[in-house]
Formats: sequence, C-alpha cells, structure tokens
Amino acid sequence: MSDAYARIIQDNLDTLFGNLPPDLETRLPADRDGDAFVFPAFGERCRIEPGGIFLGDRRRTGPVGIVISLYALHARPDPMVVEPLKAFKDFPGTMPYVGAFATHTEGLLTPHVEIIREEARRIQDAMDGEAAPAGTGGDVSFLVRPLPKIGLCFIGYLADEDFPASATCLFSHNAADFMPLDGLADVGEYTARAIRRLIGVGGPTE
Repeated sequence: MSDAYARIIQDNLDTLFGNLPPDLETRLPADRDGDAFVFPAFGERCRIEPGGIFLGDRRRTGPVGIVISLYALHARPDPMVVEPLKAFKDFPGTMPYVGAFATHTEGLLTPHVEIIREEARRIQDAMDGEAAPAGTGGDVSFLVRPLPKIGLCFIGYLADEDFPASATCLFSHNAADFMPLDGLADVGEYTARAIRRLIGVGGPTE
C-alpha cells in the first residue's frame, strides 16, 4: 500500500510542478527555496519539491503526504475565513465521511482532554494556533492551523459526575475551499495525531 500512496503523491507533484502557478508561494503561502516550497504543516516544517514531500526530517510517502499534496494542488489566493466555524458534517457532501471523522479525529482526542487542557499553550505554539473565537465554550478550546489556510478548532469538555469527557473539532468556515472533502476528513485525523504526538500519547503523525 505504501508504494501506491507514494505513486499518488508523485502523480500529484508531477501535476503541480508540471503546470506550476506563478503565485503558488502566495497561494499556499510558503517560502520559496529554488524549486521547493516550505511552510508549516501539522506542527512540523514541511518542504514540497518536485521529487517528494518532507515533513520534519522525513520524506513522507503515506497518507499525510497525500493530504499535503492535495492542499498544494488546491491552493488558491483567497484568505482563510475563520468564522463562523463549521462542523465537518455541515460541509455539503461530507455524509460518507462523518463517521470516520468522529472516530479518527474527535475520538482520538476525547480520552486526553485533561492533558490537552494542561498543554494547550504548547499545542498552540507548535501549530501556529491562537485562542478560540469568543463564545466558543468548553473547558478548553483553541484554534490551530494544521495547514496554513485550514484552521481546526478543538473544544474539549472534562468529565464530571454526569457526563464523560468529550471533544469536538470544528473547521474554519471556508476550509473546504482548500481541500477535497475526503482530504478534509484526513486533515482532522492528522491534526489529532499531531496533537497526540505533542502531548506524548501518540506516535508519529503517520
């Protein structure tokens, strides 16, 4: 399967660099380094070049590499619009992916709401984040940017005598403008994995 993922990534890169938008540096946005583009992704330094995608110190040939390549292919000059935040299910056409999003994004974070609250500032600092919009609620909430123009707002509720802990993840309002819907679900999952890695309860991003 990893070979199939690697082929998809390379096909996407061939499409991107074969007809490179002259303003891609602005669209992503990214710093240009020769033929490469560098920007933060999932809390790490990402480098896209014609021959591959590198996240942190590793070349990525799996699903997260596909997500990043799709983001680059769908880059557009519009700015990110944060509010009003949108639940994943509220983007048209997401019904086939809603269950997986709940399991692989919110479900990954629900058991760790308490430690996420303790580490919220560090998570924000690592993932180009900020305080959640006013009125968001929760025992802990903040916005992170797993990709430069896609924001994800984490809202966590601690367990009490009546209810178990819970986690909700909402997207910036126009997140679907920068990513196909199946890829947007994956952005949620790999953001959750990045948060778990940052708080020391998960493995690598992929």
